Amino acid sequence: MTVTLSTQGLAAADVVAIARHDEPLALSDEARTAIAATSSVVDRILDRGESVYGVTTGFGALANTPIPPDRSAELQVALLRSHAAGMGPPVEREVVRAMMALRARSLSMGYSGVRAVVVERMVAVLNAGLTPLVPEHGSLGASGDLAPLAHCALCLIGEGSVIDDSGREIPAAGALDEAGIEALTLRPKEGLALINGTDGMLGMLVLALDDLRRLATVADLAAAATVEALLGTDRVFAADLQALRPQLGQADSAANLRSILADSAIVASHRRNDDRVQDAYSLRCSPAVHGSFRDVVTHAELIAGRELMAAIDNPMILPDGRVESCGNFHGAPLAHTADSLSLVVADIGALAERRTDRLLDPTRSNGLPPFLANDPGIDSGMMLGHYTQAAMVAENRRLATPASVDTIATSAMQEDHVSMGWGASRKLRMMIANLERILTIELVCACRAIELREPEPAAGTAAAIGALRSGVEGLGPDRWLGPELTAAAQRVADGSIVAAVEDAVGPLR
Repeated sequence: MTVTLSTQGLAAADVVAIARHDEPLALSDEARTAIAATSSVVDRILDRGESVYGVTTGFGALANTPIPPDRSAELQVALLRSHAAGMGPPVEREVVRAMMALRARSLSMGYSGVRAVVVERMVAVLNAGLTPLVPEHGSLGASGDLAPLAHCALCLIGEGSVIDDSGREIPAAGALDEAGIEALTLRPKEGLALINGTDGMLGMLVLALDDLRRLATVADLAAAATVEALLGTDRVFAADLQALRPQLGQADSAANLRSILADSAIVASHRRNDDRVQDAYSLRCSPAVHGSFRDVVTHAELIAGRELMAAIDNPMILPDGRVESCGNFHGAPLAHTADSLSLVVADIGALAERRTDRLLDPTRSNGLPPFLANDPGIDSGMMLGHYTQAAMVAENRRLATPASVDTIATSAMQEDHVSMGWGASRKLRMMIANLERILTIELVCACRAIELREPEPAAGTAAAIGALRSGVEGLGPDRWLGPELTAAAQRVADGSIVAAVEDAVGPLR
């Protein structure tokens, strides 16, 4: 399959396919026509000697500095070199690929005044498996992700560095030659158009949402396994009770818990003659918390979906010949969205840690051995697994501090309010990685606890245990725990555990 760049933007699934699965791209004839229309507008501006920001003037606080027409192409190259000012470790390959694809998407919509060859070169670099080396620090998310996009654009003109398919860092010029790609010679407006977008923060948001939809289901699975292991009740998840509070995400989460726990002999074994009146909040309220998480993700998908249809640049070149400055490059919608997701990611992790703690505490686990140890005292069981989980929960709480409120003025007060959307998206990625490991530890503990119970577990949880045990041992004397947790996290990440559960109980929401 090939993802085609048109005038209509891209779907989130296309971005994920390009970034994570190396799906090839192509430029449509429709996009070529739209691109040519506004490229001709730039030609007319140059012919008339008009003063237009970024075409015949400097940038940012230098917007009132005129640039002679014979130096306007030089201006574009100087812009890329000066703005490629990032520092720090390289950004992940999937993020760079998403960012470049999204910038190509925006240019293909025909409002930037570039030539089709600019997009063609971006497509060629992506299809060749070359990834510009983009340092982590440098973007404020104001005039878009200027520094990261400049590092990408620098490679198109044969400067900077790229990472090839084997992971080697090599000069861009040599990599382009080896791939048979001609280095781009920029014309007026093209350097500015290559860097003035929200594509880095949007790419990270799209990838985050792909991860979070998957982890929403994992959270429900972990919660269901813990409810069963702690001899909790599933009656609180009944559809009619949940319908009394018509929150959509809560309904979906509760439905998953019901499906996973259906026909559990363990749950049925204590329906009667149990002196406990109610389960703890961390069990009973799981659908409410998980559901709120789902609803925030749904809203974030709405914002990201709109941005995927947006043409982002400044100035915008309109088909009627107007050239208008705007603020569409400001990352506030994405920054606020990423910060909102950070809050619920932190909370879901905190809830999972509370459930895990109950599994390991013999005073609250309804008969399970301390820390699920094989020989308590000699063995520590999952004690330190919980420590690792708690450390990541604490880290996520720190990272949940909103980035978007920390605006800072730059460019001699011309850019006096910035979004910090890049930073919001960067820390969200860290939090999601932590959440995946946090949920993994709960699931490992819950599966071990279920194996200590009688009679038989639900078909859903039994399937989860079976998938986990394909590479992670169960109860036994203490052994090196780190590799086991890593192996379990891999099975959570690749979807094999959830797939096994769905094979047993049907599709989960």
